[in-house]
Amino acid sequence: MSPAFKRTIALLIPLGLAWIACIPVMFRYKEPSPPEIRKHIRRTPPLSPAPSVLGERPDWSSLDAFQNTITRTEFERLLTTVFVTGGAWRNFIEIDDAEARILTDREERFHLRFAQPGLATPTPRHWKTAAELPPAPPEKPLAGLQIAIDPGHIGGQWAKIEERWLVVGNSPPVCEGDMTLLVAKLLQPRLEALGARVSLVREKPEPVTPLRPDSLLRIAEDSNEPADSPAALQKLAERLFYRTAEIRARAKLVNETLKPDLVLCLHFNADPWGDPNQPTLVNRTHLHLLLNGAYTDEEIALADQRFALLEKLLSRTHGVEALVGATVADTFAERTKLPPFVYPQDGLNVLPVNGHSYLWARNLLANRLYDCPVIFMEPYVMNSSIDHPRLAAGDYDGLREIAGKPQPSIFREYADALTAGLARHYAERRAE
Repeated sequence: MSPAFKRTIALLIPLGLAWIACIPVMFRYKEPSPPEIRKHIRRTPPLSPAPSVLGERPDWSSLDAFQNTITRTEFERLLTTVFVTGGAWRNFIEIDDAEARILTDREERFHLRFAQPGLATPTPRHWKTAAELPPAPPEKPLAGLQIAIDPGHIGGQWAKIEERWLVVGNSPPVCEGDMTLLVAKLLQPRLEALGARVSLVREKPEPVTPLRPDSLLRIAEDSNEPADSPAALQKLAERLFYRTAEIRARAKLVNETLKPDLVLCLHFNADPWGDPNQPTLVNRTHLHLLLNGAYTDEEIALADQRFALLEKLLSRTHGVEALVGATVADTFAERTKLPPFVYPQDGLNVLPVNGHSYLWARNLLANRLYDCPVIFMEPYVMNSSIDHPRLAAGDYDGLREIAGKPQPSIFREYADALTAGLARHYAERRAE
């Protein structure tokens, strides 16, 4: 080794050691600023995440139609008592007496100006409330009302994929999508006889969306949902198909083509049943109705859900849903004797509505995306030892002995009770 090379090594070794000593400093977690410095730094809101899976970027400028249509007091009341369950909204919505400043998905602020008390301009919307309908004869309390009936789920060959299918012993399979479609077809002529114009969101056990699970595999793979095997990935793609793509396709049909005054989402409730071929039966039945609201902190952090919340709040759908829902629930309970379903008190994704035992607010994709008021029905329990024999008996005229007593078709009972509730609400509240 030459003397020159030795001198070079002697110089580089200290420099190398010094650089290595700096590495932990370069990559160390940055400690928070001391209090005396931190108090002078303006705290910025957290970053706004991308939209929900298959969601679209909101057009925030469309909210300009709601400028000066709501007071600060009413905005805050609806926001904090109906639409949110936690406090994270403050990271995205700033409020003072003049306006609300809402964080968009572009890291900008949309400014919503509040109306002064007594000076609010009318709320723009295409749907009509009962009070806005013209007078009608007593036998036509629904005259002039446009209703869209959305039979929940899909049914048919898709029932097992949807996990809304069970069979008890040798009885016929019970498929929620098929049963809701049956109720919808019983309900339509009943409502039309009372003067309503009625559309079905689907008329057969087939999806509205053109997408299928296989076409959603890439999106499933790119999502943040865990899928550690091909089977898990396929399962995730199936959920995106029937829970997300299908509901979004129905919302597009409802909002852009049907444009109703009210949507009736028909469902049957169920308790966890385990193996659908040997389901666990429960000895209870109940009823509740769901209205849009109760957005969790995680949901309001998503830009498209935050936008939908504001659209719902500003268009005042909740007040109509609460009025219609209360009358429908009361009438349904009177006719069926179903007790109310009660959510756990510590539930983070649900809120009671006006102290009514049958009404609850939840943020579901359907009641969030449909522009007009939505009544989301959840009567009966599919795996109930009380209800299952009636469900398995199918539809029939008159009475049939089931469980030792004469009972009507549960599907006609559903349709008749819902019809009676709507007739009662609109007869009492429409213009005279």
